[in-house]
Amino acid sequence: MNGLELSKAFYEQFGAPMLHEQFPQEEGLLAVGLLGCGSECLGFDDEISQDHDFEPGFCLLLPGEDVIDRRTAFQLERAYAKLPKEFMGFRRSALAPVGGARHGVLRTSEFFTEKVGAPDGVLTVDQWLKLPQQALLEATGGAIFRDDLGAVTAIRAALSAMPEDARRKRLSGQLLLMAQAGQYNYLRCLKHGEPAAAQLAVNEFVKSCIETVFLLNRAYAPYYKWSFRAMRRLKTLSLTAETLEYLLTTGNDGELAETKYDMIESTAGDIIDELQNQGLTKAICGDLEKHAYSVNDGIEDGDIRNLNILYTI
Repeated sequence: MNGLELSKAFYEQFGAPMLHEQFPQEEGLLAVGLLGCGSECLGFDDEISQDHDFEPGFCLLLPGEDVIDRRTAFQLERAYAKLPKEFMGFRRSALAPVGGARHGVLRTSEFFTEKVGAPDGVLTVDQWLKLPQQALLEATGGAIFRDDLGAVTAIRAALSAMPEDARRKRLSGQLLLMAQAGQYNYLRCLKHGEPAAAQLAVNEFVKSCIETVFLLNRAYAPYYKWSFRAMRRLKTLSLTAETLEYLLTTGNDGELAETKYDMIESTAGDIIDELQNQGLTKAICGDLEKHAYSVNDGIEDGDIRNLNILYTI
């Protein structure tokens, strides 16, 4: 049983009855689920994950104090704390008086402010351009078990849809870094007798490629340690994960360097094909740098288009 299944089972067996019996007037005003940070919210948890922050629990998301006042929120917190301390062989951790970092009672506005800096999930242009993909994923990942008002679901849906100009700006910067690190600097570093710098170039190429692949899938990249597992689940360019893993885990000596450079160029070609499939570039070449500027040129908002191409990096 993974964390999402454990959380939902705990809610259905103990949380739902508690709300129905003790808070009938508030029951239809809450959202309940497991969301935020943690591998369990993405379905990536396993037995190793159970050594920390793994427990039966769920999030109770409350509307503002004009709907549910502080006194009722405190009563909900106390009722949540009194739920069984052990469930299906797993123990719950102690919660702070105002709720735990991952589970317990919290205001919807506080949750989204913590994750994306906006209580209602309405982001500024600069937030769309600068927020890490990981933060956006934490705000939109996991699962909602119930949301009677629909407010939390609506916020998450809005945050899941990055504006096209922001996506293009992020893509253009990552494409430029891919070009500089992989297509240009990798072999040059080796020719200069700098194998460590060459490996850094590979690392930069891989990091930017991961960001690019998720953006092309209109999905958000997770915390780096889950990048490859998440990439393998994507609909588009999922096989790129195998290539990037090879680039990271092999050396840079002799013929291997030429092989890796060929793989970098092949990966660049796959990215360019998808850019063209989505109508994101008008460039006709194998140079990612030219495609980066073409993607940027397609941004409709002039203020965003005229920002430095690396503004989002």
